[in-house]
Amino acid sequence: MAGVKRPAVSNWERRYPDYPAPVAPQPDSGPEQFRAGEVMAWLSGRTVPVNALLPGEPTGTTYGDRFRVALTGRAAGGLLVAVRELTGPGAERMRGSVPLPLYLNWLLFLVHCAIVEDDGGTGGRRSLDQFEQKQEVPEGKYPRGLPAALQDLLDRNPPSSPEEARQAFDLVLGLLRDADAREGGDFLTPPSVSRTMAGALAAVQPLASMPHDPYCRTGELLTAYLDAAAARGGEARSVSGRVLHERDLRNATMNLRVHGAEPTHVYLAKGPFTPAIEPMDPPGSFDTVLTNPPFARRLPDDAPPPPYWTYGPARRTEFDWLQYAASLLTPQGRAAVLMPAGAAFNEGAARTVRTGLVENGVVECVMALPARLFEHTAISTHIWFLRAPGVPGTPEGKVLFVDATDLGHSVSRARHALADGDIARLVQEYASWCRAGAEGHGHPGTPGLSRVVTPAEITAHDNSLNPLLYTRTAEMAPPPAVDLDKAKHRLGELAAELDHLDSWALSVQSDVNRRLRRYGL
Repeated sequence: MAGVKRPAVSNWERRYPDYPAPVAPQPDSGPEQFRAGEVMAWLSGRTVPVNALLPGEPTGTTYGDRFRVALTGRAAGGLLVAVRELTGPGAERMRGSVPLPLYLNWLLFLVHCAIVEDDGGTGGRRSLDQFEQKQEVPEGKYPRGLPAALQDLLDRNPPSSPEEARQAFDLVLGLLRDADAREGGDFLTPPSVSRTMAGALAAVQPLASMPHDPYCRTGELLTAYLDAAAARGGEARSVSGRVLHERDLRNATMNLRVHGAEPTHVYLAKGPFTPAIEPMDPPGSFDTVLTNPPFARRLPDDAPPPPYWTYGPARRTEFDWLQYAASLLTPQGRAAVLMPAGAAFNEGAARTVRTGLVENGVVECVMALPARLFEHTAISTHIWFLRAPGVPGTPEGKVLFVDATDLGHSVSRARHALADGDIARLVQEYASWCRAGAEGHGHPGTPGLSRVVTPAEITAHDNSLNPLLYTRTAEMAPPPAVDLDKAKHRLGELAAELDHLDSWALSVQSDVNRRLRRYGL
């Protein structure tokens, strides 16, 4: 309308109409005046411009009103909606100057409180006070009001179901571990890998089995096992594991609690980055072991060899952990260990350990996974399934090799994942192999996916345990016998056809030249 001056709209408001532009704190303001510390009051004081109102919003609507509407929790999925907002577009605005890992740590704890607290939030506030003390928040740098603001938003958006609660917690946990990985921390085991490892063992182990992870990071493999066992009707909720860092101990405990483990049945403790320095558990203690140990580290040369190095000296951490996992198994036990692909074919000490494992019947299956499953690294990995010597089945020490490198799909330009159908297929392949051995039946393998190999053939290939070497060699059928007379006749036909085409090409070229000369070219 002529004569009416429209309110100015900044570039920020054009691009992010739902979020107010950031404002730097004034030099004379104290730490409690950071926008994150008074987030809701600050948002409520910011009126949405008239030309930026959404359909149905009255004049005078504030950005705080919008945020409250988005996080009312009136519909199913309230907690998940709130978490997506707080980890998505709203994360930068909410955390202000707080580093992303610290912000996500706060949020993870508060989501856990929203899920497990039974007294309507009062217990959560008490836990928050303890949490802030453990976190040692520097009052002069970061606003202590931020955790309280986050909790206020989450309190009004309780989970509508256990499944939604797990999704919300897993979302924050995954983002936290990705942030740590970017800063050189441990890599979280990808969910599709965790589900494959846990699902395979849960399919063949007793439902009452207590899983143990001697390097459990944030408990992702243990929670995957609990989920897989529950899907098969299992009721045991006890788990055991060890972690490297104090923070991982806290996060793993919360993760297991959210996924249904009873607090009194969670046995977690700290441990070293490699058991050769300090073995943590007695041999033969567990019937189900699954772990994603650290790769490519070297043990001190002066470290004495531990007693569980039964199959050869191992100065690299992956082979130290592999032998340690095998030593923990009961006579009926099984283990799933994630290993770098190179461990299957590297020379030197690696070959010595592989030879010992195969000769003693410890290796049950090696499964090659697709590349780019991990965030921020393109490392290729295998799952090694181990059994204690003397486990019934898999006669003559045969090994099942599975090539899953062509399975899965891209979830981003840099990351791959296994689909539900892929996971079910791999779990079924391993389970059918184990059942066939236990029943004394042969297992034919699956063309294009798996193949059963004898120890003699493995020895003939210099004790390589690379699945691609065995599955793809089997796909190469011998060439058919050649009939020399038919081949000679066919070659004569092809030669005559080439002569004809050559003559035709010369004729066409001559005709083209004649037409060009007609126009003086």
